[in-house]
Amino acid sequence: MSDCKVPFTCELCEKQLSCQMDQIEHNKWAIAQRMKEIGYKIVVMSNKGGVGKSTVTTNLGVALARKGYKVGIADADIHGPNIPMMLGVEGKRLKGSSGGVMPLEVLPNLKVASLSFLIEDPSMPVIWRDSAKWDFLCELMGSVCWGSLDYLLVDLPPGTGNEAISIIELIGKVDGSVIVTTPQDVVLLDVKKAIFFSRDSNVPIIGIVENMSGLQCPHCNNYIAVFKAGGGKKICTELGVEFLGKIPLDPVITEKCDNGEAFVAASPNSDAARAFDEIVKKCEVFVRTNKKEEADKVTVFKEVPFLGRVPVDPNFVEKDHIPH
Repeated sequence: MSDCKVPFTCELCEKQLSCQMDQIEHNKWAIAQRMKEIGYKIVVMSNKGGVGKSTVTTNLGVALARKGYKVGIADADIHGPNIPMMLGVEGKRLKGSSGGVMPLEVLPNLKVASLSFLIEDPSMPVIWRDSAKWDFLCELMGSVCWGSLDYLLVDLPPGTGNEAISIIELIGKVDGSVIVTTPQDVVLLDVKKAIFFSRDSNVPIIGIVENMSGLQCPHCNNYIAVFKAGGGKKICTELGVEFLGKIPLDPVITEKCDNGEAFVAASPNSDAARAFDEIVKKCEVFVRTNKKEEADKVTVFKEVPFLGRVPVDPNFVEKDHIPH
């Protein structure tokens, strides 16, 4: 436990360079205090870029907020922080407070924090080594004043490397992962790696979302399997993972994202929005059921076999205690 009770991480503290306390332990403590106030922590991930992971995170957050939940979105995709653009708040800045950094309130019950809010020119690349990434992720989890939330969604960068490992380590107990894929085989190969990563990291897998799953032709209304079809469900059957649903390839989704609108709110009657509503319901049920099962677990103490008695010799004296 940290002796310092400053409510944010050391990276934000003006005394960091002169402080003699254990900064690693303080950061762990500060993050743990933030995480205590959050009901469910969900990471949204993929092992391949360009599959629509940030689109899924954004719309999952908005859909949960529209249901009345208090939601936070932590954009941990350091090299491609796109969540603010999809929510129409690109170029905004975060403000500091005595307790840390205030996340941007997009809706009355939806907060967002992203590296995008800290970069002057969003077109400039972020060229950081792992140590700098670690510092930022500590701030994202421990210095941002998330407050009391029902859900915290973390948009992870593609892959199973440093950022994904660090976030899971910092959060401590992740309630589930949503893995995003598209139907073609080359992506599905990488999805398996994301599944195995979640299992190796002791993160319960909520399920797989198959994005860009077919297109309904606007001219003839025929279904076109642009990126093949059925791959996500096939992987789920093969590896025993829940299939959350498929989101069609819809030009409206692209249009809304580019305009900073979540399609679940902007086009609630579209096929994509209805498909997403079902995905959200499955996520809700999973985290509630999983947490209840964890709470109901009873520690079982195994009976240790009695191996026998060791007699005590009253005449035994250790050599060091022999009187001279």
